[in-house]
Amino acid sequence: MTGKLMNPRSGGLLALAAFIVAVPFLLPNEFYFDVAVRAGINAIVCVGLNLLIGYAGQISLGHAGFLGLGAYTSAILTANYGWHPLAAMALGATLVGVLAFAVARPILRLKGHYLAMATLGLGIIISIVVNNEADVTGGPDGMMVPPLVVFGFEVYGEKIWYWLVGAGLLVSVWLALNIIFSPVGRALRSVHGSEVAAEVSGIDTARYKVMVFVISAILASAAGSFAAHYSGFITPSDVSFFKSIELVTMVVLGGMASIFGAVVGAVILTILPELLTWFSEYEHMIFGLILMLTMIFMPKGLIPTLSVKMRIQGGARVEGKQS
Repeated sequence: MTGKLMNPRSGGLLALAAFIVAVPFLLPNEFYFDVAVRAGINAIVCVGLNLLIGYAGQISLGHAGFLGLGAYTSAILTANYGWHPLAAMALGATLVGVLAFAVARPILRLKGHYLAMATLGLGIIISIVVNNEADVTGGPDGMMVPPLVVFGFEVYGEKIWYWLVGAGLLVSVWLALNIIFSPVGRALRSVHGSEVAAEVSGIDTARYKVMVFVISAILASAAGSFAAHYSGFITPSDVSFFKSIELVTMVVLGGMASIFGAVVGAVILTILPELLTWFSEYEHMIFGLILMLTMIFMPKGLIPTLSVKMRIQGGARVEGKQS
């Protein structure tokens, strides 16, 4: 029974839930709740992105585009057409899923920097459309977003949003853990290891790559809708190339092929700019430096590196006691 509670699928999820419950007791005011909400939204995107990058080995430099599409779909449908926010969020996720499915097969045939450039191009196209269609999206000036309404109650205030986003993060992590500990997860790891070997083993690599691309895009869309209704205002900066780089940096820092690493990376890099307000003009430079140093000194990311060190130290203690 103890072993089951300590495995990543159940024990890790329980630990994350306990952390989410404990954090509000440590936050002194609304500002810190705001940072926590934004960290949770970024973490939802990174959980899906880590499935794509860390487990399937498929890079994406355009995921901010999917986040932005979810945000703008919710904003446009609720503000301009009077849709219920939950219906708008659902339609946004559906449309993003369909778009991801449509572009996945041709894009995911590419590898390496060709794939990176293709996903970057997709993100840039989405960003250009959002900027240029000012009559619909508000263009560079952005647009107002009505508040989220759930069961007839308006979701208002950082503390309520904290619990809502925390629940969304738990669902995202639960979904991701169920994927990676299933035959689908084993297939994704095989694709990451060697697509040729996976195909020889009878794995339909194209199918699994498309599947994980669509799942990651839908999670990004849902997070974008959360972000739009939470902030009450969105601009094209939410769809920018730099936002995509920020999301990839979070995944790499926390640890590729580590669901909880993605959460940790998102939390650290959401909090970091608030701690370095004096260097706000150099934010993108700092993110680039963090990405570079991580790849040099911790290529597997923070959580996997610490886990390996803890296992080594634990093994050394056991050997010491036995001797």
